[in-house]
Amino acid sequence: MNLALRLLPSELTCPTSEDIQYANVNFLLSKPSVRVACFIKKDDVQPLNCDRKNVTISCQLMHSHLEESSKRKKRLQVPLPLQKLDFVRTLLIDNYDSYTYNIYQELSVVNGVPPVVIQNDDWTWEELSHYLYEENAFDNIVISPGPGSPACPQDIGICLQLLHKCWDIPVLGVCLGHQALGYVHGAHIVHAPEPIHGRLSEVEHSGCELFHGIPSGRNSGFKVVRYHSLVIDSESLPEVLIPIAWTSSSNTLPFVGAKDHNISNALGTQTEQNVFVDSCSPKAGNGTPRSSRVLMGIKHCTRPHYGVQFHPESVATCHGSQIFKNFRDITNEYWLRYKSSQSREKRAHSYAHMQVSSASRHCGDLHRSISSETSTVDQLNKVVNGHRHMVDDNAEKTRLEKCNVANGHHARTDRKCLKLKWRKCTHLASQVGGAKGIFCGLFGHETENTFWLDSSSTEKGRARFSFMGGKGGSLWKHLTFRLSDQSDRCSKGGGYLSMENCQGSTETRFLEEGFFDFLNKELQSYHYDEKDYEGLPFDFHGGYVGYIGYNLKSECCVTSNRNKSKTPDACFFFADNLIAIDHKNDNVYILAIHEESSSMTQWLDDAEEKLLNLYGSEIMGSEKQYPHPLTCSSQKVGFAAEKSREQYIKDVKKCLEYIKDGESYELCLTNQMRKPIKNLDSLGLYLHLRERNPAPYAAWLNFPKEDLCICCSSPERFLQLDRNDILEAKPIKGTIARGATAEEDERLKLKLQLSEKDQAENLMIVDLLRNDLGRVCDPGSVHVPRLMDVESYATVHTMVSTIRGKKRSDASAVDCVKAAFPGGSMTGAPKLRSMELLDSIESCSRGIYSGCIGFFSYNQTFDLNIVIRTVIIHDGEASIGAGGAIVSLSNPEDEYKEMILKTKAPAKAVLDFE
Repeated sequence: MNLALRLLPSELTCPTSEDIQYANVNFLLSKPSVRVACFIKKDDVQPLNCDRKNVTISCQLMHSHLEESSKRKKRLQVPLPLQKLDFVRTLLIDNYDSYTYNIYQELSVVNGVPPVVIQNDDWTWEELSHYLYEENAFDNIVISPGPGSPACPQDIGICLQLLHKCWDIPVLGVCLGHQALGYVHGAHIVHAPEPIHGRLSEVEHSGCELFHGIPSGRNSGFKVVRYHSLVIDSESLPEVLIPIAWTSSSNTLPFVGAKDHNISNALGTQTEQNVFVDSCSPKAGNGTPRSSRVLMGIKHCTRPHYGVQFHPESVATCHGSQIFKNFRDITNEYWLRYKSSQSREKRAHSYAHMQVSSASRHCGDLHRSISSETSTVDQLNKVVNGHRHMVDDNAEKTRLEKCNVANGHHARTDRKCLKLKWRKCTHLASQVGGAKGIFCGLFGHETENTFWLDSSSTEKGRARFSFMGGKGGSLWKHLTFRLSDQSDRCSKGGGYLSMENCQGSTETRFLEEGFFDFLNKELQSYHYDEKDYEGLPFDFHGGYVGYIGYNLKSECCVTSNRNKSKTPDACFFFADNLIAIDHKNDNVYILAIHEESSSMTQWLDDAEEKLLNLYGSEIMGSEKQYPHPLTCSSQKVGFAAEKSREQYIKDVKKCLEYIKDGESYELCLTNQMRKPIKNLDSLGLYLHLRERNPAPYAAWLNFPKEDLCICCSSPERFLQLDRNDILEAKPIKGTIARGATAEEDERLKLKLQLSEKDQAENLMIVDLLRNDLGRVCDPGSVHVPRLMDVESYATVHTMVSTIRGKKRSDASAVDCVKAAFPGGSMTGAPKLRSMELLDSIESCSRGIYSGCIGFFSYNQTFDLNIVIRTVIIHDGEASIGAGGAIVSLSNPEDEYKEMILKTKAPAKAVLDFE
């Protein structure tokens, strides 16, 4: 539950003991209904006055006095010699950013205990003060990056008041937090010389304690990642703030990644590896004139407050972990000097209770799990005020749940006891026509209610297994979910679920908590024996197969959907009978699941007989051959774009304005191409598409009840969870067409690999996916084994990265999907603000496009793609979605051409079968 931020004029004061003579301290008295970006232009430095709807902000100089309260005196006693802290307890304030949980992962490892995360409008000052000064619950505070400006109270929340009042607690501000530190003491926030997002710079520093042990200056190896459009105007910096780091305004470096780095920021960021192409001016680095420098770090002259403009938590920042370690050491030294023995004794008690709070934020509903009846503060009061048994009870509960899961038990009274039977046909696949021959032979004659998760591109180990099936046995069902009209406007609107069983009867009900909640409960209800699938080399053993549409972002903390989808927001089969193909070893597996009380071997017998009958039969070559037009294009032969070239370019420019004003780092703008169709052979279309544009995460889905077929040739994995609880994401950012000759093709591939713009796009999404996985993964486990690899497909080269992490034991499969949905490569960063902006720009719903297709196995593994390069056939129309990431380096005309390029393969496939 978000708590309203209540700030009283009497609280807007400044301690005279700090000799602070001025501050920007007109804080938000009521939240505005419309947000306006607030900043000061470099060439027009003056007090800021931003007119808003329902609120006006003015910044002024003021003198004030703050009496030492009894609470503060209770914390700050006469200095006593104390031992170094065994662990450091951090309050991490999230400014609704998409990189906060990268900081969370770093701090968890560095501090020895995970931080407690709150968003910047969760607590009032009174509540924050209670935990800081009465409960002594935290040793330091970190203020995260975020969109917008510290001059806009809706962007910065309680952070300004915290920086103003908490002069006796160590604070580190990152990016927006750094700007807030400058702004609260009177510095101006201005446009940077140019927006810098996902790009690297060499940094020179003063050698202060925050940069202890870190080299400085040009060619030193200290390269950092920057995500910002605004900066602190160094000329307006007050005397109480000391500049400690800076870079040249022209100093940016492209990143050139090694093929297999195994980068892990949480376990130690990059050291001085020679993986950068230096494109700096010779005058950059040490000795750069102050007038051409951009401020990268500040510290307060008397308070333990620090700020860095760059992102130490980024995977590509060198020595990032060392900065967090230095801040930990600064905190230790500070409390060794000032903390009393009385507050030291309270540490163990307070720590245990704060961890209950932290756990509650990350379990449940992924950091926003507290119900509307119980506030954040109510939860913390319970654990801080003596209910210590909760720690032991929760630990015991977790222990018992783990035992139950391991033994195949579950506490739910409605649990379903499932048994798996399977058979293996060795070296059969290639003898019966491969995946194509098997699907056409077993399911091609009656394609209704069929699915095919098709690894049609298996070279270089991109994918290994394909899964297919049709309407199955007694457990088969078809789910269709549509968000209610209310949920298109607010995140808790729920929706209607229609469920058809194997007999054809249909039941419809309203899901107040939404589809993800329903799916989570379904998967949690299954009881199974792990011995049933010992020996199977894959993780899908039966369960849900289908798609999740983009609009289900409204169940993942996004406040609204501006446009309603024409297609259902989610469709799934529960597949109890299926075929699996191991492309690596050429084996075919037949699987069937049934309830424990029944026995199901007939389908296994029938499927095996059909497979063997395919051997040597004509079915392998019996698919129809279709005419291929000599020329076709999405523009010349009937595909109409939702937005014209002129409008798309105009929207790109609008995105660039948002980026310039600090509202987003990257915006993934999309468009829709549509064409009326008649009598289209949908399966023939898919077979042709997979032949012309094979992809590792391709899919065919046929939902006849919805008049819906999906022909997908996606090269991108959204998220996978395997049986070892390893999560993997493989985002794609950066695309270029293949060349006409081998020489041209290699040149284009190298051009993509060395493109600073494409590297920036990819890096931003890698850091975003690290953040999303960091929400549900063990501290220190999130890493990047491959950064910016270039993969080649039939029509394009793409830049692909791989992010992995170990799932926390208390997170469910659906929790993991909700933490990352929609895929960051389709939104931009910061994700929440970017989706809000895109919703205001895009004129129609993305529907299935930008969502995901794949499976949720009954044993809580899953594998989901990103829906791109896909033809949606629905209600007599074929539609194709396409787009691209808009960053500060984007050229509007080039962005339009890239969007059209991505429609080329699926559009041509449709036109071949018109």
